[in-house]
Amino acid sequence: MPIPTRASLTTRFTGAALLAACTLALAAPDESTLGRDAGYPVAPRLSRIHDDRFIVGSFSALDTLSPHCLLAPSPHPLALPVAPSAPEFSYRLAGQSFTLGDYMDRQRATGVLVLKDGQVVAERYNYRRRPDMRMLSNSMAKTLVALAIGQALDDGAIHSLADTAARYVPELKGTLYGETQLANLLRMASGARYVEDYTDHDDRAAFNAIVRREGVVAAARSVTDRADPQGARFNYAGAQTEVLGLVLRAATGHSLCEFVDERLWQPIGAESAASYLLHPHDQVEEAAGGFNATLRDYARLGWMLANDGRVGDRQVVPRDWLLAMTDAARHPPQFRPGTMDSHGSHYFGYGYQVWLMPGTHRRFVLLGVYGQAIYVDPELKLVMVHLAVGADARGDASGAHMGLERDALWRGVVARYGAW
Repeated sequence: MPIPTRASLTTRFTGAALLAACTLALAAPDESTLGRDAGYPVAPRLSRIHDDRFIVGSFSALDTLSPHCLLAPSPHPLALPVAPSAPEFSYRLAGQSFTLGDYMDRQRATGVLVLKDGQVVAERYNYRRRPDMRMLSNSMAKTLVALAIGQALDDGAIHSLADTAARYVPELKGTLYGETQLANLLRMASGARYVEDYTDHDDRAAFNAIVRREGVVAAARSVTDRADPQGARFNYAGAQTEVLGLVLRAATGHSLCEFVDERLWQPIGAESAASYLLHPHDQVEEAAGGFNATLRDYARLGWMLANDGRVGDRQVVPRDWLLAMTDAARHPPQFRPGTMDSHGSHYFGYGYQVWLMPGTHRRFVLLGVYGQAIYVDPELKLVMVHLAVGADARGDASGAHMGLERDALWRGVVARYGAW
């Protein structure tokens, strides 16, 4: 008798039984290397969280290693019912066909959840991860900052995206980031000469070292060289999101943790507490990537985005702001899919702290290093959450090509319900 695949096992379950089956795992990639025999341990300190034997445990428990703040769950969590039957998702890659089960066997995904019309149609975990574990967002957190900026703009706490950061953070007056308009910070278009390639000595590493010693304001003041006029060119740099976090704090009088908790996390109907890591020197939130939440609550965030800011009968984020963030037609041509240059690729575009996808209608994705992603298709009311411990930050240098295969999986999910 042939050994059953994860996909064939899952098809035997429907409804509530699917959730019981979703944690069933056969052999995920690199289990032994990633610490299976030690129970996937958490790193002894932050500097080692990316070591192979610690990355699984650490990405699911990072707020145990760092100062953090907690965001409370909603008193009325949004129900995520399980679909009565589980569709079989398939995708094509390099001339071959694969299933979601194959994907979980091939890539270092810790959890994948697909939501269609508000129902869970697939939920899978690897490496003994569980639905109650808070998983690291990495740069998916940047989109939370943009959502909060839009709410503050709607409140009148932020007056205009044409304002410079220094209008709200006087300590940045006369600096490169301080004299950059908020719209250009949101588009990653400050013009700063800044390399973020996740090597040990890139500008990101230098910026973060100053943050640890002196705080975010000091680190922002250290960026002084402008390579391009602001607004002219996309250049991804998390430092710009950290500045936006300072702007939000100053404009609203609330920390990012407080604001996101009250205005986003509870209103989306989050079931579990979330957390923000805090920078050790100034206790300011890690706006660019320090958010942690469960797989299902990331799906609830995606569901709000798929409904253009609405959850039930409540408009959580202004609809026009969601369109401003995610509609490529609302951004200059140099930021649209097919024309924007991101490390030599023209596949994605970039809106306000979110990646824009090509295709026949509006689709977008929140992305974080090591494989984190929330894909959103508002027209199809379709969301896919993908959490991972990729073999390298960008996802492709190791040869695993996680980004490429994850995109193929998303296209396969879309094809199950519509056309690209």
